[in-house]
Parts: sequence; C-alpha cells; structure tokens
Amino acid sequence: MIGLIVFACATSMVTNPRFKWDVVWQYIFDPSILQGLYATIWLTIAAMLIGTSLGTVLAIMRISKNPLLSRFASAYAWLFRGSPLLVQLIFWYNLSALYPTIDIGFPFGPTFASLDANQYITIYVAAVLGLGLNEGAYMSEIVRSGLNAVPQGQREAAEALGMTGPRILFRIILPQAMRVIVPPTGNQLIGMLKTTSLVSVIAMQELLYSAQLIYSTNFQTIPLLIVASVWYLVLTTILSFVQFFLERHFGRSELRGTIKASSTAEENSNA
Repeated sequence: MIGLIVFACATSMVTNPRFKWDVVWQYIFDPSILQGLYATIWLTIAAMLIGTSLGTVLAIMRISKNPLLSRFASAYAWLFRGSPLLVQLIFWYNLSALYPTIDIGFPFGPTFASLDANQYITIYVAAVLGLGLNEGAYMSEIVRSGLNAVPQGQREAAEALGMTGPRILFRIILPQAMRVIVPPTGNQLIGMLKTTSLVSVIAMQELLYSAQLIYSTNFQTIPLLIVASVWYLVLTTILSFVQFFLERHFGRSELRGTIKASSTAEENSNA
C-alpha cells in the first residue's frame, strides 16, 4: 500500500506540467547555481572544521578537573545551543554596529592595532563564525560522550606506564572514542550542509540564495527550488556513503580490538 502511494506521488510529480521540469534541467548546471554550490561546500567545510576543533577543546575542558574550565565549557554550550542559529547569524552580520572598530591589545592597557569591523566582518566571515561557533557547542557534547565512553581503566593503565596526559588523550582515549564520535559527527555534517541555507538571510550567495536571485527575476520559483533541492540531495547522498564507510571502518577496528582482547584473556586463563 505504501509503495503504491509513493509510486502515485512520484508519477504525479513527473507528469504534472506545472512543475516545469524543462526549466529545472535548464538551470541545473547554470553558472550562478554552480557558484552557489561551491560556496555551500566551502562554507560547510569551514564551519565543520571550526566546530569540530572548538568542540574537541570544549569537551576536554568540560571533563577537566578544573572547575573554571568545566563551567566555561558548560556555559558556552548552554548559550549557543539555547539561542536560535538564525539570531546568531544576524548578530555576527551586524557586529560592526556594536563594535565599529576591533582593538587588539591588553585590557585597560595599550592598543597595538585598531581594525575596521566593516572591513573585516564580511558576509562570509559572519556566516563562518555563526555556523562554526554554533556547531562547536553541539560537537562538544558529541566528543564528550565519546571520551566518557572509553573505560576509565584505559587511562589508569596508561598512567601506570608513565604516559603524559596529552599523550594518553591522543594515543589512547581519542582513537577509542572515535567509534562513538563518528556516527553523530556524520549526521552533523549532513545537517550543516543543509543549515548553510540559513545564511541566505544575510545575502551570502550560497546555493539557495543563488536560486532565489534567479527566480526573483524570472518568477520560476518552484523549478528553481527543485534545482537547489536536487543538489542538496546529491551532496547528502555522497556524504551518507562516506559516513557509512567510516562507520564500518571504525566498527571493524572495534571488533578486532574486542577479538584480540578476548584471545589474550583466554590465553591468560589457560596459562
């Protein structure tokens, strides 16, 4: 029954002339659309790099024994997860209205440089800051969950061998935490790809805004929105395949580790 309903809907969309599929194919590779597509890809990469790096630092601060660092990380996650992303984007875009100049120096001391905020806080910078800083709050929770999933005995054993804190983190804890971190990170990446469409409100020419510019002149709203949706689906499908292979890779690594540990335990018991 469900299959018949889906087939009927698909047939209706394909055969309905009001969808204007000829217009869709006309603009699918339009230079303006492709320019917006490239901007969407680079914006997604930049925002996820900032978000993942910042989230990792915040997660380490969150599980730190230093209460000041832990509370700062908690407050950061509370602020950026609790306020709408759209509001954050508009805030960064209008930052120059609050701070016309950006002074670099010591607090209550000498100023080494004074920068014009209008010149440096461009649309692209505002978009990357808004998306990246917001993503950092969510990635901090994902990374923290992965770090907490590693048994405490792993850290204790590494400390007994005389390993330093940073070496334990990067050689012991993080590699094991990746099997927990990767799946939700892949979902965040796919979500970020689609979330970049929000920057159209600050007039950044990404994929959706490029489609809006075209249909504002030729009034082919639905066909141009379909064009944008097709490209989002293509990119999402590619990222889904990448996520699948990464999850399988780390799943196999975990399985090999479990089998090796079981074999070692069996040998010790036989001995």
